[in-house]
Amino acid sequence: MSFVFDPIPTSSAAVHGQATRFPVRRIFCVGRNYEAHAREMGKDPSREAPFFFTKPADAVVDDGAIVPYPPLTKDFQHEAELVVAIGRPGFNVPEESAWDLIWGYAIGNDLTRRDLQLEARDKGRPWDWGKAFDKSAVCGPIHPAAGVGRLASGGIRLSVNGTVRQSANLSELIWSVPEIISILSRAVRLVPGDLVYTGTPAGVGALVPGDVCVVEIEGLGALTTTIAEPVG
Repeated sequence: MSFVFDPIPTSSAAVHGQATRFPVRRIFCVGRNYEAHAREMGKDPSREAPFFFTKPADAVVDDGAIVPYPPLTKDFQHEAELVVAIGRPGFNVPEESAWDLIWGYAIGNDLTRRDLQLEARDKGRPWDWGKAFDKSAVCGPIHPAAGVGRLASGGIRLSVNGTVRQSANLSELIWSVPEIISILSRAVRLVPGDLVYTGTPAGVGALVPGDVCVVEIEGLGALTTTIAEPVG
């Protein structure tokens, strides 16, 4: 097969302890999946059906990346998240079988242009400009599920320049990992290479150039991102 120009390289995430990388096909993100975060965003934290938004696969950046402050925003924010990496296909997957689709887990940071997101939300428009921009999906090395088991609990914490801003437990997710996968699989056929960002705890806040943002999840280590000046 020939193309009018060379296709872009496959986006990928690092794998813990391995030289091989995890090819990324799609990125799905769950909105408002911790009660306290739903409240801080001015929303009812009740267990209504979860909703999803997406990011492009090439928004992924590795641990240790330097991310320039993005254009068009005056309120660039962090969101610490557990990331689930899909390793088996599935459609209409029962909750009890959802664990079988998981290849591994990683620490994530769902970087957000909050002012653009809220403007779109208030006008009933898509969130793309607030969420789906370059280098907005920070993802640490993926830990194979075979080694870490089923992550249903464990501390999740984010600090900026050494000051803790977000601190919670994965057990506080409104919709658990298997519930998220099962519900998502009713809408799309999940395939190997899909990443699912499972939601962020309360305490989201602004980042500025020079900030060093560290996300930690119990059993998965730490993810560090440095914010740089905007690109020319």
